[in-house]
Amino acid sequence: MQSILKYGLSMGLFCALIIILFSSCGSRKKMVYLQNDSTQVNTLYDQYVPKIQVNDILTVVVTAADPKVTAPFNPISSIANGNMSQNTDMALRPTYTVDNDGNITLPMLGKTKVVGLTRIEAIEKIRSELEKYIKDPGVNINFNNFRVSVLGEVARPGSFVLPSERVTVLEALGMAGDLTIRGVRENVMVIREVNGQKTMNRLDLTKQSTLNSPYYYLAQNDVIYVEPNQAQINSSKLGANTNIIISISSLLITVISILTR
Repeated sequence: MQSILKYGLSMGLFCALIIILFSSCGSRKKMVYLQNDSTQVNTLYDQYVPKIQVNDILTVVVTAADPKVTAPFNPISSIANGNMSQNTDMALRPTYTVDNDGNITLPMLGKTKVVGLTRIEAIEKIRSELEKYIKDPGVNINFNNFRVSVLGEVARPGSFVLPSERVTVLEALGMAGDLTIRGVRENVMVIREVNGQKTMNRLDLTKQSTLNSPYYYLAQNDVIYVEPNQAQINSSKLGANTNIIISISSLLITVISILTR
């Protein structure tokens, strides 16, 4: 009887040890973002401003001192009125999709090549063309489909449409609820399309040098992937058996405690 009890106790302790090993804790060094080091932070947003790409959807609005002269360039101006809410007005503003040749087709101006330009560069180009028709024209351009996706070990994975093209990887992770305790912070992947080719780039969020990375500021359609740490991978190997092992171990320990009193 004593040998059976010893065997049962050994098995219970063995199972408990296995569970502890599979759920080992991470160190502070692997968890804290942007830890102090000797890196000199010199990131300038102007170096990495997103460029307009094929299939981008742009809102283009023309303004002038006399609103009447902008009517041919703003298709919705004939139905707009002072009673419109701001949201309704934004929804009715004209949008243009960048075609496969990198052009948008604007009223009066026709095809205008904007692919490869920043938003500010596109504004200046269109404004220059409009000066043939309007004195001191104003132009406002916004991305309608500036989207990033965050996948993997984050609290709320998903795709996010952003009101501005100025967004960092940390801000995108914040919108996704931040990394879970199981996410690997030293090896976050940013998938980006450059000239029709997908590129995969790694960021170490625990180092300040990440602030100097060309992938710290995101471009439209970037995908951020956070991989699980080893403890999460190990626990997934146990799968549904984890609860069973815990229950059996607890039962064995309880029975042994009762029988050895």
